[in-house]
Amino acid sequence: MPTLFGSGIKRREDPRLITGRATYTDDVKLPGLIYLAILRSPYAHAKLGKVDTKAAKAAPGVLAVYAGADITDRVVPVPCAWNVPNCNLKTPPHPLLAHQKVRYVGDGVAMVIAESRAAARDALDLIEVDYEPLKAVTDPERACQQGAPQLHADVPNNLAFTWVVAGGNADEAFAKAEAKVSLRIVQQRLLPTAMEPRAAVASYNAGTGQLTLWATSQNPHIHRFLCSVMLKIPEHRVRVIAPEVGGGFGSKIPCYADEVLACLASMDLGRPVKWTEDRSENYKATIHGRDHVEYVEMCGTRDGKITGLRTRVYAGLGGYASTAAPGVPTILHGLMYSGAYTIPNIHGTVHGVYTTATPVDAYRGAGRPEATYLIERLVDTLAREIGMDPVEVRRKNFIPKDAFPYTVATGLTYDSGNYHGTLDKALGMLDYGAFRAEQEKARQQGRYLGVGVSSYAEICGLGPSQVAGAVGFGGGLYDSAVVRVYPTGMVRVYIGTKPHGQGEETTFAQIVADEFGYPVESVEIVHGDTESTPQGWGTYGSRTTAVGGTAVKLAAQRVKEKAKKVAAHLLEANEADLEWKDDAWVVRGSPDKRKSFAEAALMANVAWNLPAGVEPGLEATAFFDPTNFVYPFGTHLCTVEVNPETGQVTVLRYIAVDDCGPPINPMIVEGQVHGGVIQGIGEALQEMAVYDAEGQLLTGTMMDYAVPKASQMPKIETAHTVTPSPVNPLGVKGVGETGTIASVAAVVNAVCDALAPLGIKHIDKPLTPARVWAAIQQAKGNGGGR
Repeated sequence: MPTLFGSGIKRREDPRLITGRATYTDDVKLPGLIYLAILRSPYAHAKLGKVDTKAAKAAPGVLAVYAGADITDRVVPVPCAWNVPNCNLKTPPHPLLAHQKVRYVGDGVAMVIAESRAAARDALDLIEVDYEPLKAVTDPERACQQGAPQLHADVPNNLAFTWVVAGGNADEAFAKAEAKVSLRIVQQRLLPTAMEPRAAVASYNAGTGQLTLWATSQNPHIHRFLCSVMLKIPEHRVRVIAPEVGGGFGSKIPCYADEVLACLASMDLGRPVKWTEDRSENYKATIHGRDHVEYVEMCGTRDGKITGLRTRVYAGLGGYASTAAPGVPTILHGLMYSGAYTIPNIHGTVHGVYTTATPVDAYRGAGRPEATYLIERLVDTLAREIGMDPVEVRRKNFIPKDAFPYTVATGLTYDSGNYHGTLDKALGMLDYGAFRAEQEKARQQGRYLGVGVSSYAEICGLGPSQVAGAVGFGGGLYDSAVVRVYPTGMVRVYIGTKPHGQGEETTFAQIVADEFGYPVESVEIVHGDTESTPQGWGTYGSRTTAVGGTAVKLAAQRVKEKAKKVAAHLLEANEADLEWKDDAWVVRGSPDKRKSFAEAALMANVAWNLPAGVEPGLEATAFFDPTNFVYPFGTHLCTVEVNPETGQVTVLRYIAVDDCGPPINPMIVEGQVHGGVIQGIGEALQEMAVYDAEGQLLTGTMMDYAVPKASQMPKIETAHTVTPSPVNPLGVKGVGETGTIASVAAVVNAVCDALAPLGIKHIDKPLTPARVWAAIQQAKGNGGGR
């Protein structure tokens, strides 16, 4: 059988997904099911007075109504699970239902449980709430200034933390520098917009004390732990099932109050309770992404050597610190300030700031897109300042291939890389020299063509557990797998991670099938149910394959080692005399004496003829805790044309060359890159969550929030280089976030390159036609292009 590792076979999960046969949380129907609806604050910031629920309780079909005061003593506030040390972090209580004060539009105030969804929602209108509106502030830079509205009494100036990263001597580097550039960058808020909104179905069995929660979760085991904490019940009494999850992009990492409220209602009423948000509620109550205001500087020599980088970042957290919020703009952002380069002197200060807006947490890339964007914008700006091609500045500063493992100024040790290789491949695909010639010709004709380069390195494969503990993460970052072989030879693999679109039902089956010499159809991947799967730490940070996939590989190898002992016994040969050939064990020198894996599996399970000391059965458990992160890398190129009359940006070509180590399934890798690039192009050109001065979300529906459409996207040309990681035996690195990390800077750099003749150096994203047109008019008014 040809090797399955590296084969672009079709995804096994797709038939049920595209034919409507998959089960999502809202599809779960249980006898006696009742419905939960949540009244959410219409104010961004207000004192909360009386919450009158009398009329709602008397409404037809209503079973119960709760306000914040009714549950405060019964539950624990929503925990923040990433308490970054050494930054004076302040995480004030986040009540499941607000009491005394609301802190963003969408903050939960009361809940209704009724016989039908309609009855529950109708009853919300009958709840009377006394609000005393207060001033709002949604800009993180303004929110920490003197005189800004204060969200939490014990958080002066709304400053949740101040975190510093430093390596070398950045001040000295800037003092001595021959060239310096600076930018003010706004990393706008984004709405994750997963296809499936969040939902929960909770069912409590009073007889056994067992609570079962079906939830839209990227990490059911973490959900179980946090639910047990908030509900004050033993963890082993909580079962969390994450069925199909229709997209997450980080927004389904946190454990939200809403899911716990459904559990509390089921425990009180003795019936299963369902809650499902609509899109408007999703945009107000589900976490947002990004939201930085950044002051960034880079310095270097006139011949293109980068010598220093400094940042001052105001990172908006929203009204409360969400599950992983403090770690995103610090550990996942600030530690990546070196990017793909040998920058010897770095200093960054990150201020985490509470604002009267929806809480912010991980969104695809989580800190790394923000870091890559500021670095790559600065590299292009420096190149322009010194009159050097931005490609050559990158070449001059790349970490050399033979320098790995390489420790950057922020303290991280990159595992492996060949940054020149991905750059050269991308430039060759574009024919960079030919495009520059075409660009010059177009400029003479009054047309504005541009090319943007984005070379990135990212930290992912989140682990090791010791590091997780050291940086304040509230859990481990190992992962686990159980490989079980049945008497017929069929294989089930139970994993602790939770795939939700990444394709691991296929790629993990490929790992095991390749190990056993099996068809992939003989391997089933089981995930998402804490009752049947081993402890795992979830799917985020491009860790599932690098960490969870390695656990699968190790467990499969242990199973195979035991099966080999059985095969040797059946063949009456020494183990040392067996070789694995053509998907069977063969006795060296006697090719007719062979036993397949399936034959050994049958004997291991029936146990009729086992070697001494070998127990019956054929299964193994493996836990993998990596010794380091993994660091994928690559170069993306984008070419654009800008219409100076309308400001419209047209993407002409998009080229993505990534290196995630050996691809298990190239088709799935390509799909992950495509999805990430599309989200990045959306961020670069059109997506932005907008609040008004009162903290009202103006982009609260898909009529107002510009999610990218297929018709707007260019053809994405992909290619890969292969540089294995030494961190895991598969050699793999993550790929789920690379497209988003690289693409934003590639597009913006291309537009700024196109408009360089007008003297335009920077435009804040998203680069909507209105913003680009305004920049062009301002430049022309200032004499740009004359």
